[in-house]
Amino acid sequence: MKKRNTIAAALLIAVSFSANKPLLAAEAGATPLTLDEALRMTREHNPKARQATEEVKAADEKVTESRSAWFPQISGKAGYHYLDPVSEISFGGTAMKFMPNDNYDAHITAEMMLFDFGRTASTVDMAKAGRNSALIRQDMTLRDLSLATVQTFYSILFLQEAVKVQEKEVTALQTNLNHMQKRYDQGAATRFDLLTTQVRLASAANRKIDYENKLRNQEITLRRLCGLDENAPLSLTGSFDISAADMDADKLAASALDHRPEVMLARENLKAAAYKKNLATREFLPKLVGSASWGTQNGYVPDLGKMRTNVAAGIELQVPIFDGFRKSAALREATAMKRSAEQQRLDAEQMSQAEVRQSVNDLQNSREKIETTRLQVSQADLAAKHARIRYDNGLATTLDLLDAEAALAEAELANLQARYEYVMNAYSVRRAAGDLIER
Repeated sequence: MKKRNTIAAALLIAVSFSANKPLLAAEAGATPLTLDEALRMTREHNPKARQATEEVKAADEKVTESRSAWFPQISGKAGYHYLDPVSEISFGGTAMKFMPNDNYDAHITAEMMLFDFGRTASTVDMAKAGRNSALIRQDMTLRDLSLATVQTFYSILFLQEAVKVQEKEVTALQTNLNHMQKRYDQGAATRFDLLTTQVRLASAANRKIDYENKLRNQEITLRRLCGLDENAPLSLTGSFDISAADMDADKLAASALDHRPEVMLARENLKAAAYKKNLATREFLPKLVGSASWGTQNGYVPDLGKMRTNVAAGIELQVPIFDGFRKSAALREATAMKRSAEQQRLDAEQMSQAEVRQSVNDLQNSREKIETTRLQVSQADLAAKHARIRYDNGLATTLDLLDAEAALAEAELANLQARYEYVMNAYSVRRAAGDLIER
């Protein structure tokens, strides 16, 4: 029975180490990937980044489209019409027609808005606000993609270190198990001591397998963000040792009001709402339209079938009288939307300042955790060394040794988690302050 337990534990360790071999092999042949390079690849190759770029191009064309009312609208047409009967008069038994049965007409017509009381100007202003909004949304998309890349990049670094910590714990537990097996064979240890060590070893191996699975999933995510092939090997170069972040909440909050994309977008939406209201107000005013046409057609007496050149020109005043309350309803809608946009701007400004202060608090908390967990690691490491010495001299039980080694692994993981959180919170501060995180 004890041989089967020993063999099972050994197989479990072998499986856990073999699961990590393909990953390490892939990394060995990969070109080192820095965070800056990963950010560049994400901004250039990610489909969402390209989608945002195309939306900006569409907004640019919308501005050009809105300006078209300032230019003549030129069109051409040609047609044929058959009429029967036609007007005619009889003189001494001879019929004289005033129009032909077969009518041919070809014209080029130019029509232009001469004056519309600023309607076109308001439309152009709305289009420009839409283009500015598209640019801001592009910045937001790139920033969010960059943050996702940063988070995934450091998650991979964290999980790689976590796997190493678990490997160290598994190695230590395997050594304990081998030692315990010898003592059990010699009758110096109980069956309970042997099973306890085997259970601890199996638990540590399971945690290592979980970390490896999470690591592979994060690598898949990073490949997708950066536009890499799904089978491309990854070898990241980086650390959790970054320079201290700015923690002046007042300064960062002021920066957020000037540079935060969400605030800038809310302000552009307010401008667009104001332009829309202005346009709705001007819809009650008349329009002055000029037109001119040149062409050829038949139907002129005395030779009704002969095609002759003709020219027409005119000015038209269009005055709205009644449209079923459409314009008044549009004006009330635009007024309400402008009030809504004002509240959106106010909410965006308050939210940005609140996020700055929250992110600064989180950063401060994670920095303090680094110091406390570093102390815990030192204490746990010393306790594990003493436990090993006491155990070798028969002054400590198996559970004492296992608890000490588990506490060391837990402390190392806690310190690693605190360093990871510090990096993430530092980037959260940058985001809250309006940094687009290009590097």
